[in-house]
Amino acid sequence: MSLSVLVVDDQGIVRAGFAAVIDDAQDLTVVGEAADGAEAVRLAGELAPDVVLMDVRMPVLDGIAATRIITGRPGAPRVLVLTTFDLDAYVFDALRAGASGFLLKDVRPGELLDGIRVVAAGESVLAPSATRRLIGHYASAPGAGIPGARTPRELESLTAREQSVLSLIAAGLTNPEIAEHLGITVGTVKSHVNAVLRKLGLRDRVQATILAYDLGLARPDRSRGVPS
Repeated sequence: MSLSVLVVDDQGIVRAGFAAVIDDAQDLTVVGEAADGAEAVRLAGELAPDVVLMDVRMPVLDGIAATRIITGRPGAPRVLVLTTFDLDAYVFDALRAGASGFLLKDVRPGELLDGIRVVAAGESVLAPSATRRLIGHYASAPGAGIPGARTPRELESLTAREQSVLSLIAAGLTNPEIAEHLGITVGTVKSHVNAVLRKLGLRDRVQATILAYDLGLARPDRSRGVPS
């Protein structure tokens, strides 16, 4: 069974290019195309795609607002943001709106297809290096990572080890890196990560990273762009 994809971009030639690459893969199918955010919201509801490939800067309704509406619905598809600029403010806002990651528009065809598959599987396409750039951007945001920020009740359900794992996720570490840091197995790390996401009602590591900074569990080291 192939994964269904909705391609959203205000430039017809760009949509056609991405659609051609996606349709060429045996396990992926383009079920629709949208030229603006409003059309994306409508088609996402009508077609129920597995993944929405979302441009950010569009007329009528931009990709950030469209992402927020789409991901706020029950049984929402995953949203993968496309951008010309690496982690500009628009992309950061899109991640906060519920997107599962981002790719640059000059991405290689194979990377685009892999990104769609990863997002459809419930993971994030943000590599650790991209996560660190996200942190660097977050460090410059007003009020980011304020120590002593109010924590939700669900956070109290995390064990001390799970809170440590959450902080290391926010640092952009991979599961093997977390395992080495804590002296535990990768399988145990995966169990802790799954528990953190489940208890906090998060979809992926991107949301976990943003939440960790919102709650003050991680603080940016402004000289390096990684948590201290």
